[in-house]
Amino acid sequence: MPSENGASLRVFGETINYEVCRSDDANQPRIDVDIHGVTVVLPTGSGIDPEELVKDNAQWVLEKWRNYEAHREQAPSRSFEPGETFPYRGSELPVEVSDVDRSRVDSDAFILADNAVAETGIQDALEALYRREARSVFESRIDHYADNMGVEPGKLELRNQRTRWASCSPQRTLSFNWRLVMAPDDVINYVVIHELAHLREKNHTRRFWNIVRQYDSEYEAHVDWLTENSSKLIFTDDDL
Repeated sequence: MPSENGASLRVFGETINYEVCRSDDANQPRIDVDIHGVTVVLPTGSGIDPEELVKDNAQWVLEKWRNYEAHREQAPSRSFEPGETFPYRGSELPVEVSDVDRSRVDSDAFILADNAVAETGIQDALEALYRREARSVFESRIDHYADNMGVEPGKLELRNQRTRWASCSPQRTLSFNWRLVMAPDDVINYVVIHELAHLREKNHTRRFWNIVRQYDSEYEAHVDWLTENSSKLIFTDDDL
């Protein structure tokens, strides 16, 4: 996603610094806010003025920025060693290194193969396991809800976006942040439903949210959970 020069805007007595990026995958302009800063994402070829977009949404941008500042303070300090716990589908599981052929997730622990740990270290071995499990979980949830919702998604991609948990491209590719597998299952289900709903309604219209509500009647609570608990889904400082 090509990045243009940074810019700033003075609003409400505060300065908003932001970058502008052009994206072939963007269906509409958006503003991404994380604890690293503010990014205006515009569809390639869009003539929209990014400064006007930030100005029109200044209050929302400032509130999001302040929330992420709070998340930075709440970010867990993790060590990658046996016995350290990490979240998985809403539970906290300890890491164990064992003489097994392949790393796996048990009901009460992450079991890392000692040969994988010897080759890459605990951090990389654990991330590889997370990614493998995430793909399996997302594929299962996509298949289930796509059939119920009558949509045909394209391929699945795993990413580690800082600003978004998932996205749906014009080519129907569904991209999910692998760290989402740390969240409870009902939150995972909500995000899957949200992206599949975009295959029926591109924009966040009333019709879109009615589709989401049809398959997740408590979606607002799940949105709130992600807002309030995103810091718990941090894997390393690179995610900050």
